[in-house]
Amino acid sequence: MVAPRKAPLRTQQSSPLSGDLPIALALQRGAKQALHAQLAEHLRAAALSGALPAGLTLPGSRTLAAELGVTRGVVSDAYAELVADGTLEATTGQGTRISLGAAQARDVGGGAPGWFAPPQAALVDGPMRPGGVHFRAGVATTATLDLRAWRQAWAAAARADVAGDYGDPAGEPELRAALAAFVARSRGLGASAERMLVTAGSLQALNLILRLLPPASPVLFEATGYRAARQAILDAGHTLIPLEQDAVGPVITPETPPARLAYVTPSHSFPLGGRMSVPRRLALLEWATKHDALIVEDDYDGEFRYGAPPLPTLASLDSQGSRVLYLGTLSKVLTPGLRTGFLIGPPALMPTLVRARTLLDSGHPLPVQHAVLHLLKTGEVDRHIRRTRRWHAGVRAVLTRILEPLAPQATLGGIEAGLHVCLFLSPPLDARTVATELARRGVYVSTLESYTFAGEVPNALLLGYGGLTIHGAEAGARKIVRVISGRA
Repeated sequence: MVAPRKAPLRTQQSSPLSGDLPIALALQRGAKQALHAQLAEHLRAAALSGALPAGLTLPGSRTLAAELGVTRGVVSDAYAELVADGTLEATTGQGTRISLGAAQARDVGGGAPGWFAPPQAALVDGPMRPGGVHFRAGVATTATLDLRAWRQAWAAAARADVAGDYGDPAGEPELRAALAAFVARSRGLGASAERMLVTAGSLQALNLILRLLPPASPVLFEATGYRAARQAILDAGHTLIPLEQDAVGPVITPETPPARLAYVTPSHSFPLGGRMSVPRRLALLEWATKHDALIVEDDYDGEFRYGAPPLPTLASLDSQGSRVLYLGTLSKVLTPGLRTGFLIGPPALMPTLVRARTLLDSGHPLPVQHAVLHLLKTGEVDRHIRRTRRWHAGVRAVLTRILEPLAPQATLGGIEAGLHVCLFLSPPLDARTVATELARRGVYVSTLESYTFAGEVPNALLLGYGGLTIHGAEAGARKIVRVISGRA
């Protein structure tokens, strides 16, 4: 029955009703089907399709009737019909909800456009399976976090003014200045805040840099190197030129071919672990000058050294300040969950990089920036690094003590820095066979097939220990010894 008042029914409504329902309801006066039946049909179809999700509380009958311009009885009758057929469930004092079993399973998958070419799967590790010892590279411990200081940082971020506008796409000036000071004292690299760009990690920084290059540019890349960076370069439409490596990092000779860009991890080669010598660094800078190229220096875990003297960054050796783009991250320092890193670039390139960040996402989330700034200003980042360095040094010492006696069957590489080591195996040991046997015993390691895109795959196990305790590292290392030495 239509309400006596002459308020028109709201038909063809395109927005949700008072924000209560995520669908539009259109009832037609004068239709053969009664108004309550029309309403029931609309609600039933929306529930079955999932447009009204299971458990959603519907507006009260009086509220919905007022919105539709009908009597309350129209809505009540529609609700009663739907309760009767199981689409809705009504509970005294809790309202009327979409039943949990109302939605039908639907295959909503359709075909992609004819021109779409699916890419290969991203070369990243999946979730860790529960149990066992996981020597996972790229994982950082959070056991050393001072939770009180951590919570204070987020409380400080919550107290900051809530901006009604986007922030600086390069990062808030105070944070960039604090990061510049941090890099100066931790890595000996002097840079102004104007050369600093706050990023969502080193991969985002690399993707921004790749936009600087002409289409289909050649890029020098370590033959065994960081998989995700390699895929980012390929996905950007550029081509890879393998860069030969040895125990001290990339090999640069007069025969090294020209390219627009070279991507290297000189502080701790990923994953092989070598530290690029100063002569090699200078040779790479000479190569860049000769071929008018840029260099990406990914210093992903440069804070962690164990008894080895720090080597100057490529960026600090770049006397002209025009060749090196330096990438740093707080993922290993604090936690990957922050998704915060930074890029230091030549002044001439910074406006273009900031423009790219603007068009990508307009800059880093302000609450995250405020929390990181608090951690830097209070000295908590420096204190945390000292605690974490001691933690990782203890884990590394256990691995070294247990695994070094395996020589010459297996020898450790890359132990001077970082959060992973490589265990190089001598024939007849085969890395894949050893990794399979270790997995059977609950110890999970990686081999280097997926990291190598040119040349012979190194016969080695990649042992990331950033997420391990001393106890876990010891248990895993002893099983590695048993497998390699052929013990039961």
